[in-house]
Amino acid sequence: MSARPLATGMMMGKRRAFGLIVFTTISLWILPVSATPDIDRPVAVVELFTSQGCDSCPRADALLEQLAERGDVVALAFHVDYWDYLGWKDTLGRPENSERQREYSRMFGNRSVYTPQIVVNGSIDVKGSKPARVESALRRAQMANSLALDIDLAFADDSLVVRIGAGEAPAEAAIVIVYFEERVDVAILQGKNRGRTHSYVHPVMAYHGAGMWQGKSQELRMPLHDVRKKSNGGVAVIVQEINANGLPGTIRGAAMIHHRPGS
Repeated sequence: MSARPLATGMMMGKRRAFGLIVFTTISLWILPVSATPDIDRPVAVVELFTSQGCDSCPRADALLEQLAERGDVVALAFHVDYWDYLGWKDTLGRPENSERQREYSRMFGNRSVYTPQIVVNGSIDVKGSKPARVESALRRAQMANSLALDIDLAFADDSLVVRIGAGEAPAEAAIVIVYFEERVDVAILQGKNRGRTHSYVHPVMAYHGAGMWQGKSQELRMPLHDVRKKSNGGVAVIVQEINANGLPGTIRGAAMIHHRPGS
């Protein structure tokens, strides 16, 4: 489903894309038990831009679930809100998710945004409803080996501990914390998918920047109660280049951890 051209407003500042995002609570049935593995050395980060009002998205949503279960892919679903006018307001949609997709669109030189779109490692753009193209992108990403940076995540002493290794740093790279739910089931009552109940894996609830990575080893600690306020599912951390125009670029490292009972 291709989107009509959208006004992007003024060009954002260089780090605005990675600034703090306001989290809005939603009342949906959320499964608290982890069904997908933790990942500390992924071969790829897959960002699916999807919508509950998009009739071609269910196939991409199902593909993302398969990727999430592989154990070597950080799979994240960024629900957008620009299709809400079609008759169903996406219950997981976030304007900041739509903005992230627009930034990728500008970076790739696309004329407009569309769903379902998959971005692999911040550097490869493919149509999310085409499994063969997605698999090809994953093979290309694995051969490029761009995710060489070590990132380790752990829950300890009522904190989320993020350890990032050392390496050759680009001019600028942001540390981005992404909060997701494990799985959300949604009964869609209106729009093109009316009458269906869909299960969405790893929908992104919020994300924010946590500083810049400059090539040296570093450790971050985040209070666990703050993390829990943003999601019950888990956390992904990515280190992503910022290009000269302030847009997100190649992802240099990533990791994912799920909440466990008692964590």
